[in-house]
Amino acid sequence: MKMILTPATTPDEYIECLSGWQRSYVEALRHTVRAAAPGLEERLKWGHLAFFPLSAGSQGPVLIIRAEPTRVLFAFFRGQRLRHIEPRLKPGGKYELATLELRQDTPLSRETAVQLCVEAARLSGERL
Repeated sequence: MKMILTPATTPDEYIECLSGWQRSYVEALRHTVRAAAPGLEERLKWGHLAFFPLSAGSQGPVLIIRAEPTRVLFAFFRGQRLRHIEPRLKPGGKYELATLELRQDTPLSRETAVQLCVEAARLSGERL
């Protein structure tokens, strides 16, 4: 799948470039991440929203939100350790990455999203 390419240079511009259900999902996820894990810094990285620990000596990104033409990906770099919270997380890529694929009709409760964000932020402090 291809991500939605935008001329955005900031997270706010990224949101502005989206439309329809993808924009609604990305805005809701962004709000949830920022509220549930205030210790993460939001950046535009690799063409989508990426969240990194504010603490020095961090282990890299914690999670990403990426809009694509037919889905939105909510991915966690230690996501394989989060499958007890959300079994739909699909392992893939390097290390412990797992991704939740959201489509227009995919349900995701705010409570589950909050639990994922809180636990992902906590795990980011652990060494690999």
